[in-house]
Amino acid sequence: MNPIRNSVKAIIIKNDEILLIKLKNSEGIFYLLPGGGQEPEETFIETLKRECKEELGGTAEITIKDLLLIREYIGKNHEFAEYDMDVHQIEFMFECEINKDYIPTMGNIPDNMQLGTEWLKISELKNHKIYPSVLKDIIPKLHTDKKTKIYLGDVN
Repeated sequence: MNPIRNSVKAIIIKNDEILLIKLKNSEGIFYLLPGGGQEPEETFIETLKRECKEELGGTAEITIKDLLLIREYIGKNHEFAEYDMDVHQIEFMFECEINKDYIPTMGNIPDNMQLGTEWLKISELKNHKIYPSVLKDIIPKLHTDKKTKIYLGDVN
């Protein structure tokens, strides 16, 4: 088993849309929150700013606000166990704002399989493959009244 990995994610909502990373694998298109793994001696804030620059592109300037959600991902417990058997990751999801003039684009250092970034309507999240899939139910709640539990557990 690999060491437990910290990851930080940005929940960027503007109007009635959320900004997501668009990716494609052998099973088709899917979406993730922007963000990624913490490096040694890096704070969560530094990690999230770096990862958003890499994935959202050079014009992206984010303002990090409150911690909204914490998720554990223990790979052997989920549908991608054959790929993620040794993965144990803790994700910290922060409410963020992005500069008003940001236009979705490919990041400077995109993730493998990344096609770009895209604003998706919150009301249409259920029509898309999003990981973790629990976000399809939680994001609309956060958008309306922000009343939800913080710790999500080992979910995908």
